[in-house]
Amino acid sequence: MTSKIALVTGATRGIGLETVRQLAQNNVHVILAARDHGKGVAAAQALQGEGLKVEALALDASDEKSIAAAAQEVEKKHGRLDILVNNAGVLFDDLAKKPSEQTLDVWRKTFDTNVFGLVAVTQAFLPLLRKAPAARIVNVSSILGSVALNADPTSPIYDFKVPAYNVSKSAVNAWTVQLAHELRDSTIKVNAIHPGSVKTDMNSHGDIDVVEGAKTSVELALIGADGPNGSFSHLGQTLPW
Repeated sequence: MTSKIALVTGATRGIGLETVRQLAQNNVHVILAARDHGKGVAAAQALQGEGLKVEALALDASDEKSIAAAAQEVEKKHGRLDILVNNAGVLFDDLAKKPSEQTLDVWRKTFDTNVFGLVAVTQAFLPLLRKAPAARIVNVSSILGSVALNADPTSPIYDFKVPAYNVSKSAVNAWTVQLAHELRDSTIKVNAIHPGSVKTDMNSHGDIDVVEGAKTSVELALIGADGPNGSFSHLGQTLPW
């Protein structure tokens, strides 16, 4: 049986790298996509040393030419894509500033990768996903993107306002719903996930490790025909939009 082929963006470290590892451990051939190709090659070689089927691919989610070239390379080499995990993300907010004080440059740079880049990557690879028997798209969001929880004074994130990042993840959630609706009658399933508060370079105050943080992405990437479409969840628990 031919292995499924997955592509994970932003995959040289943290949750992305661990997602690649766990998918490969499930007999998936994983394309480790990285903005810095050298770092991507090094990360892929390390996983190959663990006996895993991983290859590196240059892909900058904020660069349309890079995205197009990456899609062409995957089409030429594999002819299809079974799984797309949109993991690449950035956080530029100045945590010392109030929401109204964040600069437009911060908003633009955040949305360029977290929203526009995610949409662009999805659009570029959708033709290859359509060629798979039953493709899966996983958008790595965050509970910080939940509008309901941001507005609820009793929620655990109520006082944690990182505006550009939070709103970008709200947009990711909204995009997930739109695309899932479009593809509802196909064999492609689209879902958003919250990895948890993971200890990474971006989040030094996390309370779980990357192994746990990657589990939800992997679970949604490997769901069967009876799995959800257009959902937002963490480890099987549905989260409020």
